[in-house]
Amino acid sequence: MQRLTPGTGMTEAFRDAVVALGNFDGFHLGHQAVVGRAVARAAHAGRPAIVATFDPHPVRFFQPDAAPFRLTSLDQREALFAGAGADAMLVFGFDDRLATTSAEDFVRLLREDVGASAVVTGEDFTFGARRGGNVEVLRAVGEGMGLSAETVGPVTIDGQPVSSSRIRRAIAEGDTATATRLLTRPFAIQGVVQHGDKRGRTMGYPTANMVLGDYQRPAYGIYAVTARLPDGTEVAGVANAGVRPTFEPPVELLETFLFDWSGDLYGQEIEVALHHFLRPERRFESMDALTVQMQRDEAEARRLLL
Repeated sequence: MQRLTPGTGMTEAFRDAVVALGNFDGFHLGHQAVVGRAVARAAHAGRPAIVATFDPHPVRFFQPDAAPFRLTSLDQREALFAGAGADAMLVFGFDDRLATTSAEDFVRLLREDVGASAVVTGEDFTFGARRGGNVEVLRAVGEGMGLSAETVGPVTIDGQPVSSSRIRRAIAEGDTATATRLLTRPFAIQGVVQHGDKRGRTMGYPTANMVLGDYQRPAYGIYAVTARLPDGTEVAGVANAGVRPTFEPPVELLETFLFDWSGDLYGQEIEVALHHFLRPERRFESMDALTVQMQRDEAEARRLLL
């Protein structure tokens, strides 16, 4: 799996590729259908399959003060695309230049700079300055350049289209079951383990602490989780996502206690997947009361995961 950029980042090995084009934040069932069609089409034609994405997300570019909403990091997407059978990930850096590129010029970029022979998108995909391009424009302009275009319809579950906004809503409400069903995997947060105040260690619950960064904020509370460690090992645990209202000052963190594991993860990157929402975050009047509840949370998480 290679990570490419338009123009200088392209190589002859990826010319005439079939490109799946979209934001693909979350890489949910609908996104998987688009990429799956591109991979199948590429395999049939004996051509490379590329998944193109944008970073930063266009919403972040146009609304820099928007609340955190990301469902995946770029690294997570790369791994997911590879798992779907793509040969490479093409990253469009979303900046002023790209934001002001006309729809026609963007199609030309796909054909001439990227070297795409075919593009597969979702039916609602828009592109170009002021969203001036859609699938009809892509087909019409691309036809004259030798670039074909195909669309894939939405995937529906329970009578509703699978969408990133629907998944974000489920995550914000602590509805891990719905988020997992639409994503086909638990929502997972990737980050570097940082030093904390070591309170958990004194209570018998040392935690791996991570900031939530640009990720969609899950409902604050306690979760049964699994963590993928730097060596690829997956370990079950229980985590608190929130601001730790029992302690002052409040600090927003994802704090994960790993079951039956010991070691030093400081400064290393791990990925924590939220499998089950156990309870909302709340304040405790004493450390003893908090410890008792933590023991209950651990027992429940073990029951669900082990």
